[in-house]
Amino acid sequence: MGVKRIGVVGSGIMGAGIAEVAARCGFEVVLRSRTSAGADAMLAGLDASLARQVKKGRMEEPVAAEIRERVSAVTDLAELAACDLVLESVVEDLAVKQELFGELDRVCAPGAILATNTSTLPVIELAMMTQRPDRVCGIHFFNPAPAMSLVEVVPAITTSEDTLDDVRAFVAACGKTAVTVRDQAGFVVNALLFPYLNNAVKLFDAGVATRDDIDTAMKGGCNFPMGPLELLDLVGLDTSLAILDALYAEFRDPNFAPAPLLRRMVAAGRLGRKSGGGFYDSAR
Repeated sequence: MGVKRIGVVGSGIMGAGIAEVAARCGFEVVLRSRTSAGADAMLAGLDASLARQVKKGRMEEPVAAEIRERVSAVTDLAELAACDLVLESVVEDLAVKQELFGELDRVCAPGAILATNTSTLPVIELAMMTQRPDRVCGIHFFNPAPAMSLVEVVPAITTSEDTLDDVRAFVAACGKTAVTVRDQAGFVVNALLFPYLNNAVKLFDAGVATRDDIDTAMKGGCNFPMGPLELLDLVGLDTSLAILDALYAEFRDPNFAPAPLLRRMVAAGRLGRKSGGGFYDSAR
């Protein structure tokens, strides 16, 4: 495999989690945030995550130190020029990602793979913003990336077999299980998951059951580790709304039409854990 040095663009939870996964598996990682404060926060989050694992006995301190040494943080996209694979995990907005891919295409080496962690947006529309559509692929990690075993590999119709082989090898080297998915909105997991989450919001809004009873029912009745409203808070209500909007725009299936309550909560800034309150408050 030609991938040795990884660039990660995006200072959110997913970007930091992907960086930790790659560094734990021996890759050199360059984290890029738009601001110095964001870069510092990403490194502080990584330090805290590694410290928790050492405290819990899941990792030896020298190992944590080695992982930390593999990660650096920058603010300039040009610092990603030496990366073999750059994976973006910025806001789930097509225009934002398209602009970023155009910039990455200009600064990264011609043979570098440009990848997106999008969960719903069309990979082909990012690939065509570059001069290397054969070297663009979707690599969709799940949250939290260090704990979740699955990665959806999403080739665009332009992705070469060599690129796909390199991406699968990277995912395997990260200790993850890859499934290869056609480039359509929602891929596999979100296309199945989000109608379920959306319908839970509709049930709650209709007063069919309380928040706690809905979550308890799905944990106890289906043996799910989290209830749907808890999971929405974890994913982020704004992210969930964007995913549902993308699914509905592509398929026009009523199950994908976002519940009105979900849209109102996002408008009110109740985004889930990231904002301190969603269906549950930050104390939970």
